[in-house]
Amino acid sequence: MRLVSYTRNGQPGFGMLRDGGVIQAQTRTEFNSLGHALRAGGLRELAALAENEPDFSLDQVTLEPPVVHPGKILCVGINYKAHIAETGREPPRHPWIFVRFPDSVVGHGQPMLRPSVSDKYDFEGELAVIIGRRAHRVERTRAMDFVAGFSCFNDGSVRNYQRHSPLFTAGKNFHRSGAFGPWLVTADEAPSPAEMKLETRLNGEVMQSAPVSDLCFDIPYLIEYCSTFAVLEPGDVIVTGTPGGVGFARTPPLWMQPGDRIEVDISGVGCLSNPVEQEALA
Repeated sequence: MRLVSYTRNGQPGFGMLRDGGVIQAQTRTEFNSLGHALRAGGLRELAALAENEPDFSLDQVTLEPPVVHPGKILCVGINYKAHIAETGREPPRHPWIFVRFPDSVVGHGQPMLRPSVSDKYDFEGELAVIIGRRAHRVERTRAMDFVAGFSCFNDGSVRNYQRHSPLFTAGKNFHRSGAFGPWLVTADEAPSPAEMKLETRLNGEVMQSAPVSDLCFDIPYLIEYCSTFAVLEPGDVIVTGTPGGVGFARTPPLWMQPGDRIEVDISGVGCLSNPVEQEALA
């Protein structure tokens, strides 16, 4: 299944994609959001919606992040081998985890905002893993059983703020600076992450291209590690890291500008596409 969250005529909703349209879920189930359905273990009930015809076309909605306001967005820094090399670092002994706030990301097609306080606005294409079952102290051999599905993520980064301290929080949480979507592809229909390829394009030009198998810490290990220090709840998101090719590591550095379009394309998952706009101050 490909599951979406959206706004239509000013009203939030969620549903299943079919034949270029959306089958409404909130009017046919007891669930009021995709997050609610995940928490209630409702994926099987959602799968039954495939018998219906779409209620409206995809272009009649504004896509929101697949899980709107997840409880946790845990991001992994320095996790692709090529990215580790381009930063000049040694491979980390343990995953570098930082958090993003839900209001720092937008859905597919919505503008990502370059903040007014910086022109060093960078792209980071990543694979997002959405948790489907409560996970605490899960061993890696069972970890994939706790995955609801996958999506694309752009960890838009304000590099000068990121470097204010060894912690990444400031540079990773500017309002509407990242993106998440376009949908959740359930794990039963997605290829194995080791078979996925990630590509990031800026104005149509390939910036990042790597197999997801280039991860330093793979997804089962990340779930094991994160579920050791946190209780992962359905709808929580683990963002697994970015490949080499980011803007700050180029000569000269390449930053996203207002008017650009940035795409994160992951085989078997989808293509997250967003325009870049300048933040407008009130």
